[in-house]
Amino acid sequence: MYELLDRIDSPADIKHLSMDQLRQLCAELRQYIIECCSRNPGHLAASLGAVELIVGMHYVYDTPQDKLVFDVGHQAYAHKILTGRREAFATMRTQGGISGFPSRDESPFDAFGVGHSSTSVSAALGLAEAARMQGRQEKVVALIGDGAMTGGLAFEGLNNAGESHADLLVILNDNNQSIEGNTGALHRHLLNLTTSESYNRFKNRVWNSLGDNAFRGFLQRWVRSFKSWLVGKPGGALFESLGFRYFGPIDGNDIAEVVKTLRKLHGITGPRLLHCFTVKGKGYTPAEQDPVVWHAPGHFDPETGERIHAPHLRDRYQDVFGEVLCELAEADPRVVGVTPAMASGCGMNRLAASHPDRFYDVGIEEEHAVTFSAGLAAGGMKPFCNIYSAFSQRAYDQIVHDVALQRLPVVLCFDRAGLVGEDGATHNGAFDLAAYRSIPNAIVSAPRDETELKRLMYTAWKHDTGPFIIRYPRGMGEGTPWREAAGTPLDIGRGCTLLEGDEVAILGIGPVVNRALEAAAGWPGRVGVYDMRFLKPLDEDLLARVAGRCRHIITVEDGTLSGGLYGAVSEFLAPGRFGATLEGIGIPDRFIAHARQEEQYAACGMDVEGIRKSLKKVFGE
Repeated sequence: MYELLDRIDSPADIKHLSMDQLRQLCAELRQYIIECCSRNPGHLAASLGAVELIVGMHYVYDTPQDKLVFDVGHQAYAHKILTGRREAFATMRTQGGISGFPSRDESPFDAFGVGHSSTSVSAALGLAEAARMQGRQEKVVALIGDGAMTGGLAFEGLNNAGESHADLLVILNDNNQSIEGNTGALHRHLLNLTTSESYNRFKNRVWNSLGDNAFRGFLQRWVRSFKSWLVGKPGGALFESLGFRYFGPIDGNDIAEVVKTLRKLHGITGPRLLHCFTVKGKGYTPAEQDPVVWHAPGHFDPETGERIHAPHLRDRYQDVFGEVLCELAEADPRVVGVTPAMASGCGMNRLAASHPDRFYDVGIEEEHAVTFSAGLAAGGMKPFCNIYSAFSQRAYDQIVHDVALQRLPVVLCFDRAGLVGEDGATHNGAFDLAAYRSIPNAIVSAPRDETELKRLMYTAWKHDTGPFIIRYPRGMGEGTPWREAAGTPLDIGRGCTLLEGDEVAILGIGPVVNRALEAAAGWPGRVGVYDMRFLKPLDEDLLARVAGRCRHIITVEDGTLSGGLYGAVSEFLAPGRFGATLEGIGIPDRFIAHARQEEQYAACGMDVEGIRKSLKKVFGE
């Protein structure tokens, strides 16, 4: 099916191709990505838009000796296919298959692992400096884009890199603006001038002849200002002010222009930035027309573009969150929603539609989202800040210093908590329970179903001292009639008894407690199941009653065993006041690879059968 692509096993195989063949290769890559992602869902639109940039980088640079660092790894599909993983690409994000993101363990062509955004500039600068200090003649290129430039870490990296003399090229993949209105004769003329070899030789001789002094600095600032005025690109002025030489913009979906520009920049040293406009979803009409939906569309028919939806037998937790947040906003004008670029994923797009003046999408800026929410709370508002659990790790310092220390009533809702499935280790929300349990003034909770999520949101709404954390998983709920349920607040720090038993007690938190109920059904009267609801404050009265009654306790949680519910119960039992033995079921002390959620749960012994095995072991069966 693929005349050229089927013969490409490494980037070396594309070096001899003509420009017309490179165009054909780009088209075949797009078709192959669409074909594979239609059957095995992944992040589609971003990778379609970056095809020419990736082909151009591998065509001009000598990888893996030269280092390519990706930002927001879902732009890297073409890179994976070109670097010896063409056949394996069909297995991407499945159990035993390759990762959906660059991984140093997977290929020497993956210079730096990435799953979250805004890391490329810092990592690439480190690689460039390591090569310089060890005398290796390597080129380092960072590809950043698809919203990652809004992250604070990106600007920290740019600020440091601009002050260095590192041989670093940053390619800004700008897929949020049209090309036509931003490229013209003057831009093209300046680009040709500033990338020409003779111009750069002359320029370097002039600067070197002036020496490193105040007069040279003054002239360089004046030249940057004049060039920025001439071109009329304030973005260029921003990057030049950070110490980068700015080139562009160019059409990042024109392979000839990409290759020509990269070849010219290859011989220029120092920190430099190439600004490229691309079309997210390029080459596939449905993705071009709606890049947000087609960012990760799920299964679809590649011929018609029709998305194939699995029936939702139950409501998703994100939908419950979105609807209940709108209820609270109707009841209280202080309620506002804040999200770092995850409005549709977390369900806050409902608030954006019903109360646009009380909805804030701050971009991929988790740290800012939390401190902004703290400011809103200090000003008398009631912010609900929704962040994916794994991404909340970036904002740990802000949660500690800006929210908890000041006892500000910010509601932190952590979507995608626990094991998330195909996105794998970079996205699993494994550590939130353990991480936030240690913070003073914080409430840490997890609902077992949709109704409990609703009640916890109402509880958090009424709470007015310190952060109130609610964490819940990706996917569908348990099917409870949550819409009809009253939003009755819960008693903070109080668990509940779901099933009484005299010999073994299962203490669970979150929806996994429902799997414990199913498993316990095989030992009626002997196994009790208790929903802790709150990890902090812990229901010590319930623990004392259970520990005094049962000879064995099993904790079950969709989080790391180290420091989570298992850690909290261990600490409670440690003084030796009770004779009960303790076992923990949860995420072990390792990173869990990508697979379907149910496969991940089974691998960790957190499914019904895994809990049954633990019970059989206790009973000697």
